[in-house]
Amino acid sequence: MTPSDAPLEDVDVLVVGAGLSGIGAACQLVTRHPGKSVAVLEARATSGGTWDLFRYPGIRSDSDMFTFGFRWRPWPSDTALADGHLILDYLRTVAREHDVERLIRYDHRVTEASWSSAEQRWTVTYTHDGVEKQIRCGLLWGCSGYYDYEQGHAPVFPGAEDFEGEIVHPQFWPEDLDYAGKKVVVIGSGATAVTLVPAMAPTAGHVTMLQRSPTYVLSRPGRDPWGKALARVPQKLRFPLVRWKNILVQVGSYQLFQRRPEWGRRLIRTATEQQLQGTGLDVDTHFKPDYDPWDQRLCFVPDSDLFKALRSGKADVVTEHIDTFDATGIRLRSGEHLDADVIVTATGLKLKAFGGITMTVDGAEVKAHETMAYKALMLSGVPNFVFTIGYTNASWTLKADLVSDYVCRMLSYLDEHGRTSFTAQRDPEVGERPFMDFRSGYVLRALDHLPRQGDRAPWMLKQNYLTDLRTIRHDDLDDGVLAFR
Repeated sequence: MTPSDAPLEDVDVLVVGAGLSGIGAACQLVTRHPGKSVAVLEARATSGGTWDLFRYPGIRSDSDMFTFGFRWRPWPSDTALADGHLILDYLRTVAREHDVERLIRYDHRVTEASWSSAEQRWTVTYTHDGVEKQIRCGLLWGCSGYYDYEQGHAPVFPGAEDFEGEIVHPQFWPEDLDYAGKKVVVIGSGATAVTLVPAMAPTAGHVTMLQRSPTYVLSRPGRDPWGKALARVPQKLRFPLVRWKNILVQVGSYQLFQRRPEWGRRLIRTATEQQLQGTGLDVDTHFKPDYDPWDQRLCFVPDSDLFKALRSGKADVVTEHIDTFDATGIRLRSGEHLDADVIVTATGLKLKAFGGITMTVDGAEVKAHETMAYKALMLSGVPNFVFTIGYTNASWTLKADLVSDYVCRMLSYLDEHGRTSFTAQRDPEVGERPFMDFRSGYVLRALDHLPRQGDRAPWMLKQNYLTDLRTIRHDDLDDGVLAFR
């Protein structure tokens, strides 16, 4: 038998991606379904996903770690917004503890996946060492996140080729970048920008955050107050108490801001005005967005670090449009010139649904924008495919844990009822809505390429952990929408 004639490897579950979602998925599979065969294909040479890819100064979580850590593996300290290297260490520690490192195959880039109803299997094509290969599986689980690891969002700036300094995108931070004593301009106003500015300010000569429009920025304690207060309480009790406190605060504040946006605007403005005292910066010019709180994700900074940098005089904020780059910096439409030795384009992510995998079902191509998302974890008409995409208004891991629960429940259900496949069947009477009701630029740029959501359950994306806790973790799997074979 020649190698090309050899039967394809076949596993019960194939996980794509070895970041936070993929590691969590693998851990739950080996724990709750030890008899199932599992493989994890990772396109990069290391695990960790986002937390290994991004190396810019100050990278950290912007969600609290008591909810960002896995429900079944408590975050080990009272740090509320943890640095990237601590998160990466946590993920790799969890992988070792559950012995899932042996399941991960690095430098395996998945390109295609084809479902056969006759065989009730996926045939997945990947490349490794420049060679195209295939593997079969019963269930395909996409854990590659939603952004493009190869490219960030990079607008074309006029005159960029004339700039004599260095231009850096945070997604591809050079290890040898020397900005000590230099003038730095960070273009952007989102989570990356508000992280970079206070992290670079102590070393740089001066840092300017140049934004086209403002973002809501709120300070929160770097260490969780409840976590500190309950430090002597056994972790088995402390962790769920602090975790549920944070969940309820997050859900409650989100709902309150959505229902009373003017109150939310006033609350944030008052807090920001206090933080800006002594800076000379006008709160309405630089920190008053034209949208309501949570129409885009709020930016949280630990222990007021951004505002401390602004008060120190080592950093400032400019709100204006760019006219052009030139040899020595950036000229604004107002005529003002920002001198710069280093320009950081913190201009956001580029979304890439399901890792860019081309999928077919019985030979017909799956076009994501023509499908509807079921419980925000499956696509209509696509059998045995589950994906993990976290919340936009809460910790990613809250949703990742729920998807893991769902998959593990589904595998048990299939075994118990002698079924091999499940498919979400779209009801033509369900109205369509955009997949994410979110105004962030990286979402708006990609909406035409994303699945749709519906106007009612189970097709509506609630962005509410408490609702999903019931519908994903506890509702009957056979709900009249899923078809089983």
